[in-house]
Amino acid sequence: MTEQFNIANRLSITAQKMPHQRAVIFPAGHDSAGRVAYTHLTFKQLDEESDRLARGLVRMGVVPGTKMVLMVKPSLEFIAWTFALFKTGAIVVLIDPGMGRTNIFNCLEEVEPDGFVGIPIVQFIRVVSRSKFPKARFNVTVGKRWLWSGPNHQDTLGEPWTPFDMPNMKAEDSAAVIFTSGSTGPPKGVLYEHGMFNAQVDLLQKFYGIESGEIDLPGFPLFALFNAAMGVTTLIPDMDPTKPATVDPEKIVTAMHDQGVTQAFGSPAMWNRIGRYCEERGIQFPTLRRVLSAGAPVPPHVLTRMRKTLVLPGADINTPYGATESLPVCSIDGKTVLEKTAEKTKTGAGTCVGKPFDGVDVKIIQITDTPIASWNDATELPAGEIGEVAVKGPMATREYYNRPEATAAAKISDGTTFWHRMGDVGYLDEEGALWFCGRKAHIVHSASGSMFSIPCEAIFNEHAKLYRSALVGIGEQGSQMPVIIAEPEAEQFPESESDKNKLTEELLELGVANPLTADIKTVLFHRSLPVDTRHNVKIKRELLVPWAEKVLK
Repeated sequence: MTEQFNIANRLSITAQKMPHQRAVIFPAGHDSAGRVAYTHLTFKQLDEESDRLARGLVRMGVVPGTKMVLMVKPSLEFIAWTFALFKTGAIVVLIDPGMGRTNIFNCLEEVEPDGFVGIPIVQFIRVVSRSKFPKARFNVTVGKRWLWSGPNHQDTLGEPWTPFDMPNMKAEDSAAVIFTSGSTGPPKGVLYEHGMFNAQVDLLQKFYGIESGEIDLPGFPLFALFNAAMGVTTLIPDMDPTKPATVDPEKIVTAMHDQGVTQAFGSPAMWNRIGRYCEERGIQFPTLRRVLSAGAPVPPHVLTRMRKTLVLPGADINTPYGATESLPVCSIDGKTVLEKTAEKTKTGAGTCVGKPFDGVDVKIIQITDTPIASWNDATELPAGEIGEVAVKGPMATREYYNRPEATAAAKISDGTTFWHRMGDVGYLDEEGALWFCGRKAHIVHSASGSMFSIPCEAIFNEHAKLYRSALVGIGEQGSQMPVIIAEPEAEQFPESESDKNKLTEELLELGVANPLTADIKTVLFHRSLPVDTRHNVKIKRELLVPWAEKVLK
């Protein structure tokens, strides 16, 4: 019998084991007393609803390989549709709505979707822009139809439930196209295979000791896919997932206390707000076993504040490292960071992101901007030497969708396997832990050599008045002038010229005291550094270069 690798099959297995456990919980408003009212689906209900939706899609003509865009707000329906599409064998196309109209249209046109499952505004845009999507013939409105025909959610559910026969998917069969956030260039569609999703679930569950019956609050909606596969309840947070930096801490705290959350995932920007809120009010979480934070290095002050909210023995905040193309790669816990690596980070050693997950290989190779066809052509660097990060493992994606040049630039063949070039620079220490030193695209090539963003910025971030900073290079590569752009804490921004001069002098004193930053002679101040749309934390240094050039004229 052929093994079933369809990731949706894991939901069906969970539903058989624990049919009455809640699979998804959603905050649906408030009752007359002002309390949050929650609605939910059990694993049995979620499995059956996604079966019915899958059958409706098949009736429409959806078959394995059909490319279906899913644009539904985080909700019970979003989770049900995600699994329904996987059950049909369709390729689920996921695009971050926060990346902007132009990028969204570029991504959609590149994919050439066969259909859309979307909220009314999405279907409206599809209808008025139908010439851009000539192949989109399988379209379902999740909500009220406006001026167009076609099925809605209820129509697709069809008749009462009967078991749905999922097509047998092999490990290498395409499952989804998930677009990168575009933090260092145009967003690219990452082609996921069913086997890769299964590998991610296994790696995460084993490494963190996640148990069925837990309750997770994920700041990234797709993580509900992992939860259902592990028998974990998903509590959908009352927040805009595209704006984690503006999350309402009170809503998150209330939900975590109401439902006894055991695990929560969010970007450093999200935990920064929640940590400050909890510290001011002395709030703790008696049921929380682990906090996960990813997307960029997590500042020590965020780790410190969030660790204060944890009361269970062994509970901690963990910072997994990875990317859309390869997740997870490494992980480290807050206790280790604060006790063993944070002091080194302050002096320019980079950010330690921990040791690789079991079954994941990490190597450091010589930095180059050209494709590397074979691993035999890569130059591996010794421990302690900064180079480009390359990873290999069952969770690494094989290619970008319809981007052969990008695929060639990011993948290195190694016999029957391959390595993925993360686009990051860093080094391995003597114990095999990875230290992150920034993006390859953000290296400043000055006359005295290469300067790496994360180590250099850490020197200036030690100033008590600074929230964060960004290193950029002005001029031609090889002779770039390094510039630090500083974002002070809101209440510490220097408004007068004398205050600016004073803070500049203090920052340059920090810089000249360290050989990594001794050549930096220019400091600019910015009220709010531009960040990526997905995590609201990756600094878009490429946007700061023209800004700095204009200011310095």
